[in-house]
Amino acid sequence: MKNQQGKDLTAGPSAKLIFGFAVPMLLGFLFQQFYNMVDTIVVGKCLGVEALAAVGSTGAINFMINGFCIGVCSGFAIPVAQKFGAGDYKGLRKFAANAGFLSAVFAAVMTVAVGFLCMDILRWMGTPKDIIQGAYDYIFVIFMGIPVTYLYNLLSGIIRSLGDSRTPVYFLLLSSVMNIGLDFFTILCLGMGVGGPAAATVVSQGVSALLCLIYMVRRYPILRMTKEERKPDAAMLKVLCSMGIPMGLQYSITAIGSVILQTAVNSLGALAVAAVSTGSKISMFFCCPFDALGGTMATFAGQNVGAGKLERVREGVWAASLIGFTYSFVSLAIQYFCGKQIVLLFLDAGETEVIGQIYQFLLGNALFYCALTLVNVVRFTIQGMGFGMFAILAGVCEMAARAVVGVFLVPRYGFLPACFASPLAWVCADLFLLPAFFHCLKKLKKLLGSG
Repeated sequence: MKNQQGKDLTAGPSAKLIFGFAVPMLLGFLFQQFYNMVDTIVVGKCLGVEALAAVGSTGAINFMINGFCIGVCSGFAIPVAQKFGAGDYKGLRKFAANAGFLSAVFAAVMTVAVGFLCMDILRWMGTPKDIIQGAYDYIFVIFMGIPVTYLYNLLSGIIRSLGDSRTPVYFLLLSSVMNIGLDFFTILCLGMGVGGPAAATVVSQGVSALLCLIYMVRRYPILRMTKEERKPDAAMLKVLCSMGIPMGLQYSITAIGSVILQTAVNSLGALAVAAVSTGSKISMFFCCPFDALGGTMATFAGQNVGAGKLERVREGVWAASLIGFTYSFVSLAIQYFCGKQIVLLFLDAGETEVIGQIYQFLLGNALFYCALTLVNVVRFTIQGMGFGMFAILAGVCEMAARAVVGVFLVPRYGFLPACFASPLAWVCADLFLLPAFFHCLKKLKKLLGSG
């Protein structure tokens, strides 16, 4: 039954399954970053450095708000994966329905709240006056698309929970092409400025979400719900909140450190803002494999915990880590030898000062990608095991590290410490997550053994 209506990750070679599942997810994450990267390229080339800085200054707050949405949806998908692993399809459907109900409520509340507070947040962050209006024009449109963010991430998360990591990628490929066309159309034809690429991103992601919904209805009989299964269930809502909210807060708490760091970078002027924001965009593109490994391990751990196969969870962590370490060294070499050429996609060759700073930022991050591998693999595994609270604590570690750099080091030493804020955050998170994983594994063994 599982093999006919989803992919079973509870049997077979762990490394092969993880790699095969992660590759399509990687393509999906690359296309998602492609949205943001195309926005940045078009803005930098068509509207100039000031507009580039305006869009870039919103990166931290964008991650804090939309990261919460993505984290919540990832958490909502975990009980679905566990029920699939256990073969409980009725429970799977009920969890999916209740996840949809909660997502609608969360999306409505968040859209209204951040819409009203958007300009105030930019002021609190100390966004330079010469770019604050452009920053608002961009991020307000993005925030109005929060319901679309919820819809796409929830649906794609449920599809992945059933073992299908490929289908969401196909839809993202189509919408990525649409995003490119809309970027140029909104700027060059409609003259919308920085608001144009934001609108293009929202519309394109909406198309992906709609395609995911149509596919789910037609492809998965096990998701066809009865009227009774669609009703809100208090116990399931509680379980979903216990999974989703901690994962969402983990993203947001981590992003608070980024907001503090961004505030410090804002004080260095528009050039520094452009350097950090552009460097972050490029670095996030290179970090997509780590995101894919993390998302894979959440599903892998969820299905195997549901099936009671804890030893496979340990094997999966080891296999995913080796894959991540290998990629880390390859990525460092690419950025070391080709980093400046990559930066020229965003800026003209005459912007030598900014180009040098971006290259410095890229290398500072790439040197510590092995630490980032463990952050994603171990944290998402713990979440897939059902211990969402540890995600918050790991996020606190990352927040504290970035806050220290932003509050104490950037004001005193300038741009250089900003290049190592994320690496320090990853190392601090690892120091917490590694012992936490073995603690969770031991606790689950006791629980399953006593059952």
